[in-house]
Order: sequence, then C-alpha cells, then structure tokens
Amino acid sequence: MTEETPGFDEKPDVPSGATPDDAEPQAASPSAGEGAAPAGDAAQIAGLTAQLDQVRTALGERTADLQRLQAEYQNYRRRVERDRITVKEIAIANLLTELLPVLDDIGRARDHGELVGGFKSVAESLETVAAKMGLQQFGKEGEPFDPTIHEALMHSYAPDVTETTCVAILQPGYRFGERTIRPARVAVAEPQPGAQTVKAEEATEAADDKESGGPDEG
Repeated sequence: MTEETPGFDEKPDVPSGATPDDAEPQAASPSAGEGAAPAGDAAQIAGLTAQLDQVRTALGERTADLQRLQAEYQNYRRRVERDRITVKEIAIANLLTELLPVLDDIGRARDHGELVGGFKSVAESLETVAAKMGLQQFGKEGEPFDPTIHEALMHSYAPDVTETTCVAILQPGYRFGERTIRPARVAVAEPQPGAQTVKAEEATEAADDKESGGPDEG
C-alpha cells in the first residue's frame, strides 16, 4: 500500500519543455470578445439607419399622396359648387323666360293706361320679384343698334341719324346676369342715302369759311 508524502500539493501536469506560466489560464480570450462587440454595434446601427431611411421614404410618399388627394378633393368641391351655381342660374333663367309674356302684357297695359286698381298692385309686385331674382330690362329709343342685343323688326332711313339707330322699341329686351334672355325687338333707321355726302360738304365749306375769316361782305 502506497503512502502519500505529506507537505506536497499536487500540481497539474505540465507538458515537457513548457514553463509554469503556460499552465495558467489564458487571459487573452476576454479581450478578443471585447474587440468583437463594437463591430456588432456598428452593423446594428447601419441596419437601423437603413430602416429609418425606408420609413422616411415611405412617409414622404404617403405625405405626397395625401396632398394630392387633398388637392383633388378641393378641386372636386369647387367643381361641384360651380356646377350647383350654374344649375341654379339655368333654373332661374328658365323661370324668368316663362314670365316674359306676362311682363309684356303688363307693359302694354301700362302703355294703354289700363294698369289700375288691384291689377296694378299685383303687376308691380311681380315686377319687383322678377327684379330681385336678377331680371334686367334693356332697350331705349335713340341708342345705337347692336345686333348682339337687338333684333331689328323694322327698317327705315332718316336724315337726322349718323349711324344705324333704334328709333322705336317694339318689345323690350331682358337679361339675367351676363345672359341675354331675349333681345330687344326694335325698329331701326339708317342715315339717308347721300346725307353723309351733303353733311361732309357742308362741314368742308364751314371749315373753309372759318379759315378765310368768314364770307365776303358786300
């Protein structure tokens, strides 16, 4: 039976030719782990930056889509409002057009002195309502003839006009806003043939007399 020699501690086996320091645990392994940690953080930061760029790009695209939809909605609202106003104006113009024969009858009754009593009150109320709705009457004697708002039903010559002139209003015209509901039906007169030549000669003679100091005195 082998007896243990007291006073000696057992040491791990050391390979032949190695120093005792080689038997100590390596302390370099923790430093290697510390060097790998910053590289992992950099890769993580790069990944987060790429994700942030993607989010920013998506946010910009969604913002542009929202702005485009908002602009389209505003255009739609303006278009609907414009169409609503147009439809309203057409409806009012159609109603006023139907009232024109009644207004013509009222005008003829007024010209013949028949607009009296209760009929006069009703007629004036109707004219007031039509005016509030935007109906405007036009056409006066003596104004130049305008084919865009006048309809010539009679034609004549007159020595006292210098251009085609409305000499009689046979039926007044009406407009609603910028829309002409009915042109004024008129009788027109043109300058008498040769009248312009005579007036031009008279104007020339008057100018000559003025330059010469007037007609010769006897």
